[in-house]
Amino acid sequence: MSAWLLPDQIADVLPSEARHIEDLRRALLDTARAYGYELVIPPMIEHLDSLLTGTGEALDLQTFKLVDQLSGRSLGLRADTTPQVARIDAHLLNRQGLTRLCYCGPVLHARVDRPFGTREPLQLGAEIYGHAGREADLEVIELAQASLAAAGLQQQTIDLGDVRIVDSLLAGLALEPAAVARIHAALAAKNSAELDALSRELPAEVRSSLLALPELYGGPEILAEAARRLRPSPLLERALGDLRWLADQLSGANLSFDLADLRGYAYYTGVRFSLFAGQAGRLQELVRGGRYDEVGGVFGRKRPAVGFSLDLKELVSAAAAPALQAAIRAPWGQEPGLRAAIAGLRAAGETVVCVLPGHEHEVDEFHCNRALVAQDGAWVVQPLAA
Repeated sequence: MSAWLLPDQIADVLPSEARHIEDLRRALLDTARAYGYELVIPPMIEHLDSLLTGTGEALDLQTFKLVDQLSGRSLGLRADTTPQVARIDAHLLNRQGLTRLCYCGPVLHARVDRPFGTREPLQLGAEIYGHAGREADLEVIELAQASLAAAGLQQQTIDLGDVRIVDSLLAGLALEPAAVARIHAALAAKNSAELDALSRELPAEVRSSLLALPELYGGPEILAEAARRLRPSPLLERALGDLRWLADQLSGANLSFDLADLRGYAYYTGVRFSLFAGQAGRLQELVRGGRYDEVGGVFGRKRPAVGFSLDLKELVSAAAAPALQAAIRAPWGQEPGLRAAIAGLRAAGETVVCVLPGHEHEVDEFHCNRALVAQDGAWVVQPLAA
């Protein structure tokens, strides 16, 4: 085996793709800034209890762990940035009003969470802290839409759900956390046989509601069907009411609903959403987000929170490849006029590639469609033949 092989699901990013990623990173952070989001840069590594407290088993299994040689404490390489941003909001900024934060940086996963995935996503996200109302949910969804549009992905589908629907059905039951987790897993997998087995000892109305959930997916009409088929409660009414309101506000978008969708980390507490987009009708899930009002509680300041995240590497694979950057080919030389001409072109925003003596310049990212040549005692730019 070659000593230069990388670990499974870890890969280098080569020039053209790296430039595409960087261009998208700038575009999406600028989009978030236009909405009033401030950039933060949390560290890659933290004490393990800070990273994982309150996030559930799924994130624990995704996190690489090691021991700090200075303190002897357990450390973790972040698998998700949201708990870190919650810590910044609760413990460092400690603002009284609304806080909008965004971030972009690598995360590490101990295992891939989807076929052909990477264990080193480049996670970009945006989060609002301090507002419990559904207006914040709507703003975050609209920012996620704008982010995909900034990547050139106009054809989008928004899939909505709400974890309070399941919470409303299980409320008041004396169930162990492990039993609740098994029910959640069966719902997330739409495993009706497993759900049937797990719910046999539950009250009839609860059992029939749980068994109905995997069938409650489709368009906005699903919300009315859910109100008819699920055990009524004030919590269920609030959840369905919020989804109806979001459907009205997003009426121009392509919407779907999946009321049994409980995938992801355990800190979601309300509305959840996914955005699907792609090229030529081939849609893939690119954005996940939702409300997680409990996530800051472990840092001593529980605040309403809602946000989303995406993997820029995955986004690049779905977006159309950009055209090669136009460039000017120039000879290498020390003649002052030549060096001044090259410097002037670069200062004006042009890419100038100097051909070093005895070499051609092999590139994946640039298209040299012009050349800098000497003409009548001056250096001028001329087009190159195709």
